[in-house]
Amino acid sequence: MKDRVILITGGSRGIGFATAECLVRAGARVVLTGRNKSAGSKAVEQLRAAGAEAHFITADAGSEADCKRMVEVCLDTYGRLDGAFNNAGQDPDARQPRIHEYSSQDWQKIIEVHLSGLFYAMKHELPPMLEAGFGSIVNMASVYGTAAATSSPPSYVSAKHGAIGATRSAAVQYAKDGIRVNVVCPGYVRTPMFERMFEANPEMRERIAGSHPMGRLAEPSEVADAVKWLLSDASSFVTGNVLMVDGGMSAKV
Repeated sequence: MKDRVILITGGSRGIGFATAECLVRAGARVVLTGRNKSAGSKAVEQLRAAGAEAHFITADAGSEADCKRMVEVCLDTYGRLDGAFNNAGQDPDARQPRIHEYSSQDWQKIIEVHLSGLFYAMKHELPPMLEAGFGSIVNMASVYGTAAATSSPPSYVSAKHGAIGATRSAAVQYAKDGIRVNVVCPGYVRTPMFERMFEANPEMRERIAGSHPMGRLAEPSEVADAVKWLLSDASSFVTGNVLMVDGGMSAKV
């Protein structure tokens, strides 16, 4: 990964930041995006303090204009874009409403970031990769991209199924252009988003952790290692792959 330029949406915390740490240790240069400028600046400071080359761009993944601009900044700064991890997300509704109880506004809010935002990102990441004849994109989905549960709202499940479909479509379309596109599907991960969702319900939190056959939550670094592998040349014949990083959750009947 030495000197490769990798864009990470939602890169200031959680899985995104863990992936940035993992990539810079391998020699990559990272550009992080997020809506929270303070969190992004802090993340970049931490990476630079460890000797990494890192930048932060304030951007909303649900805005096509912002997705276009973040790629332009990468190109203006480094003249290239070698890879991207489209990781940005929005807290899903912890109330777990059924479809007939779900508001259109809540539906759209999740779909816009988790699915439309992924499309916007790929739409603008792909042209410089096409020009270079090289690139690797990893999209973020979820174990709920392959199944559903009452513990996850319908918009989130729908968006993550869509993320897998968009990934496979892109993988097939761009395989002969030297661009690989894959998707990771974590189970529940010990991130700030997870802690916020269940801070008022520790019993539910423990029940969810125990739903993984391994009996625990994933650490962000464990997902980051999987993303790094998919971005690297070590996975050079892997495209269109749905990589489950879920502690065996999807294998359970």
